[in-house]
Amino acid sequence: MEISGKAAVITGGGSGIGRTTTQSLAAAGAAIMIVDLDERAGNESVELIAKAGGKAAFRKADVTDADQMRRVMEDTITEFGRLDILYNNAGIAIAHPIYPKTLLEKWRRVLDVDLQAVLLGCQLGYEFMAPRGGGVIVNTASMAGIYPHPIDPVYAAAKGGVVHLTFSLYRWARRGVRVNCVCPGIVETPLLKSLAAEIQAAGGKAALPTHALKPEQIAEVVLNFVRDDNAVGQIVEVRPSGPRVVEPPRAPKRQHQ
Repeated sequence: MEISGKAAVITGGGSGIGRTTTQSLAAAGAAIMIVDLDERAGNESVELIAKAGGKAAFRKADVTDADQMRRVMEDTITEFGRLDILYNNAGIAIAHPIYPKTLLEKWRRVLDVDLQAVLLGCQLGYEFMAPRGGGVIVNTASMAGIYPHPIDPVYAAAKGGVVHLTFSLYRWARRGVRVNCVCPGIVETPLLKSLAAEIQAAGGKAALPTHALKPEQIAEVVLNFVRDDNAVGQIVEVRPSGPRVVEPPRAPKRQHQ
């Protein structure tokens, strides 16, 4: 897909990977609808894009709320005349204490934001894109969704769900909607710093990694997904050494009796 002239919705676009990706897509010529719960951060992202000569708007919305997210999609079409790209990026994690000591409402919120909101985003994205000729959906999971992650098993479960959701939506490409997923390692973001601070405040040890990924490395993968019309149901993990496509597991062949 040619990015210039298209319109994108990006959740969690007020900071970190989301903000960097909004700027990258805007620089490539897309109009951006930024979605975040943090109004100040969301409007700052809009201002950064506007100063660089791009086009963007902001909507405060909870990604787990179907009515709010439907309005975001409708507002995007009203504002920019189209909807071509959806980046389900918003996410949270548990800092302390880890599961099973985590409060029930806290780990349920992680599942709501990191998995169910992605399911909702994909559903709405397909509903709005397919009748209009198609589009591209990109989901943010994590390497924790591919490999064991004992530090935060709930986060791993949610991100593992996003990975397999993406694998399973490849048939949507028949109606022009391509779904792909980026799985970053540890990324240098405000979320990472706040989690480390929360762990330290609770008396734990949380040293920031010396070789964390930069948000720009993740944004590059997202833009590649958008541009590559052959990218369907792809999972790309991103390490400091670079991106790598993860092959889907194959179901065992039936054995005839």
